[in-house]
Amino acid sequence: MFLVTGGTGNVGREVAAALAAAGEPVRALTRGGAPADAPDGVDYVTGDLNKPETLTSALQGARGLFLLPGYDGTAELLAEAGRAGAEHVVLLSGSSAESGDTANAVSRYMIESEAAVRGSGLAWTIVRPSGFMSNTFEWIPQLKAGDAVRAPFAGVPIAVIDPADIGAVAAAALLREEHRGRVLRVTGPEPLRPADRLRILAGVLGRDLRLDAQPDDEAREEMLRNMPERYVDAFFDFYVAGSLDESVVTTTVRDVTGRPPRTFEQWAAAHAASFA
Repeated sequence: MFLVTGGTGNVGREVAAALAAAGEPVRALTRGGAPADAPDGVDYVTGDLNKPETLTSALQGARGLFLLPGYDGTAELLAEAGRAGAEHVVLLSGSSAESGDTANAVSRYMIESEAAVRGSGLAWTIVRPSGFMSNTFEWIPQLKAGDAVRAPFAGVPIAVIDPADIGAVAAAALLREEHRGRVLRVTGPEPLRPADRLRILAGVLGRDLRLDAQPDDEAREEMLRNMPERYVDAFFDFYVAGSLDESVVTTTVRDVTGRPPRTFEQWAAAHAASFA
């Protein structure tokens, strides 16, 4: 059995679905139980990653674990997984972890999670994706209100990736020993700026859409209303100071899964109803 944490999240859901589709028994961890549209073949359990003692029963029988980063109880959780008989952990990290920059709050929690996994005594694989295509869902309220999207960091190209491709890579890493001890840097097929994504989305939706580049000071003020300042500083370090380059395209999705990563147009077509 495989335990997938974040079982209702963008990536965890896809990992669970991919494992179930491969005929593997899957237990998905959530805080609120099974979603209404749960994938077939997935058993949902509840628990809190910050409280490893709540996961003892969820870990029973797990030979592999898909783990989200950034939780206070990560080291204890990994120790509990080892005691339960788990052999391998696949960690979802981020591309900025490569920098080693612990002064950046986002990079720091990725780096610390990676260190915990490497020091756990379990076999490990680390998956470092670029930005998610699903971040485009942030535009839904604006698109319901009109045809203009105001977006920050408009000049930054990112090789955005479909979370389903991240899930496919993570599932393959859990199923095949050849990926143990590897860091898998996964990206979409091309770097896209926000205007590129909006243009492609407009074509899929049959709408005439316009991007308004949000000034940095306005973006910062808005972000501070929704997240701690240390994380706002981190994103400005990435995308304004330019410490993170997510425009690089890798072949990892094809190398691991045997098929190319999905394009943003394919992702947009699959989720068009969400933007209607």
